[in-house]
Amino acid sequence: MSIPSFFKRAILAASLVAAAAASAQVKVGYNGDLSASPSAQSGQAAVLGMEAAIADINANGGLLGKKLELVTRDDTSAPPKSIQNMSELIDSEKVAAVFGPTNSGNAMAWKHIANQKKVPVIGNVSSGTDITKPMSPGADNYMFRVSMVDREQIAALMAYVKKNTEKSKVVGLMVETTGYGQGGLKDMEEIAKLQDIKIAATEKFGVGDTDMTSQLSKMKSAGVDTVVVWAQGTPIAQLVRSMEKINYFPLVLSSWAADNITFYDAAGKTLAEKPIFMRTVSESKTPAQQTLYDRVGAKLKAPGSFSFALHGYDSILLYAAAVKQANSFDGNAVRLALEDLKTPVQGVLKTYDKPFSKTKHEALTAEDLVWIRWKDGKLLPYTDPIVSSLKTADFKQ
Repeated sequence: MSIPSFFKRAILAASLVAAAAASAQVKVGYNGDLSASPSAQSGQAAVLGMEAAIADINANGGLLGKKLELVTRDDTSAPPKSIQNMSELIDSEKVAAVFGPTNSGNAMAWKHIANQKKVPVIGNVSSGTDITKPMSPGADNYMFRVSMVDREQIAALMAYVKKNTEKSKVVGLMVETTGYGQGGLKDMEEIAKLQDIKIAATEKFGVGDTDMTSQLSKMKSAGVDTVVVWAQGTPIAQLVRSMEKINYFPLVLSSWAADNITFYDAAGKTLAEKPIFMRTVSESKTPAQQTLYDRVGAKLKAPGSFSFALHGYDSILLYAAAVKQANSFDGNAVRLALEDLKTPVQGVLKTYDKPFSKTKHEALTAEDLVWIRWKDGKLLPYTDPIVSSLKTADFKQ
């Protein structure tokens, strides 16, 4: 055998090995903010949970005999970048599914792409209500979610207000001017109407504002004793700091963004204890949750972001269950399987028994949420007679 022939055969063999290795992998993507906004730590935590789940799946032989590979794209919280990432992941990276994003507005900016190209998306951070709604009534819908949902949270918060008849006599709404805040305002107004709750005042503020005393003074003049707030972590902190400036402390019920360490750091230990909110897990973990925390906890930017690691882990498990049931990575086949999972999926957050259907693409509901308040620097379960009395029928939507 001549040396050139030897090399030709070696190169051919290497190419065949490389091709076989490549064909034995299936890519999935994460598209979300990993560096820019206060919510970036949530995206980072979700990726850690996804990586842990993928490692476990691959260690057990992969999925349909193929190893999963995670491809991440940082959208820096910018919708144009997030749209670009989505196209790159689907068209260039050929991902079988996408997870994320971190910010609700970005999901709304590109959800049409996923639906047009029939690529399943399982959100595990963003909570905007409209993300998982179909593009048109009855249309095939490729947007699923394993995370909090704004409307589910708001349904619970408004149920609390409705039952808190002794202390919640005059109710006000305060929201940031972003898409997140405005989406929350729409849900709050609609559910307040369903609950027959009269809203005495509504005020808005910019996500970067540091002084909300003007808006709060109007609330105070209107006699508002309960404020429901929909904003990201840092502006909620600026809101409670502004309350301190005018010595006005109504009952504060807020979005889950108050669990963010950026909220705690900006508000400080004492003021951080003012809002009551909800999230999917407290610092009281189950054994399975503690096991995952032991794996990823040291890499989290803040312990409070662990809930997103749980969402990330479980979102991969649900995707894997759908692929196995469909016996395919085909997007349409996986969508149909997700909408009719035959076997319960044992997740780390909960057991998912038929979590999705043709018309319901949310794995978590108000009943899955935990009431929380910061106490001595920790996210601890919160309860009172009102919380204890709440039933499923109270969460009107």
